[in-house]
Amino acid sequence: RLISRLTGYPVQPNKAVVGRNAFAHESGIHQHGVLADRLTYEIMRTEDVGVAGSSIILGKHSGRHAFKQALEDLGFNLTDDEVQVAFEAFKAVADRKGEVSHEDVRAIVLDHTATTDVEGHELASFSCAHAPDQSPTATVTIRPAGGGDYITSTASGDGMVDAACAAIRKGLGRDDIHLTVFNVGAVTEGIDALATVTITIEVDGNGFTGRGVSTDVVEASARAFLDAINRSERITKRKGEFRV
Repeated sequence: RLISRLTGYPVQPNKAVVGRNAFAHESGIHQHGVLADRLTYEIMRTEDVGVAGSSIILGKHSGRHAFKQALEDLGFNLTDDEVQVAFEAFKAVADRKGEVSHEDVRAIVLDHTATTDVEGHELASFSCAHAPDQSPTATVTIRPAGGGDYITSTASGDGMVDAACAAIRKGLGRDDIHLTVFNVGAVTEGIDALATVTITIEVDGNGFTGRGVSTDVVEASARAFLDAINRSERITKRKGEFRV
């Protein structure tokens, strides 16, 4: 690093021994081997060449062992079923953005492993289209709570987020839902950051908040809107069960 700084010649990332990727592992089988024993794929100690340790890169080639290690590093203690749900969501995100940070993993876990006693509606697929001289249009396919035939609906709106929410309302037949609060933020920095959207809806004078995460802001909004609807239906069901 000193020579590179003094001469102005950068060291390429894939340079043996001293490149920043020399001790980085993204392949699932490499990650599994290194986590079990670093000597499996590393012929020297990283400390001997000034590196703090092996680098496990979470990406589309990563396997379950590396993902579970990341969960442990973040302090999550999940069941096997929750790990499976989170891992599938992680792979979907990794296919889109390549490298996934630990903060991305944290957001994915919080968004996909919230356990409830009532199965909710699930966003199976989503697409949207917009042209300069036309209103934005969104098409959603929903797997309804409790199973049954998938529901596909299309609607337009003032913007793509409005169109997505309108399509969900139309598909579920919920004209009584009104969106009152919409917040969007980025989990990490960069143009490929995960977007986290928080939405509050009003149903019969009561407010319910949902959350969605995706690399696409509109999709994250649709997931948050559907999450809020699921919360409203769960609470309504519980009130009905305990009503005398």
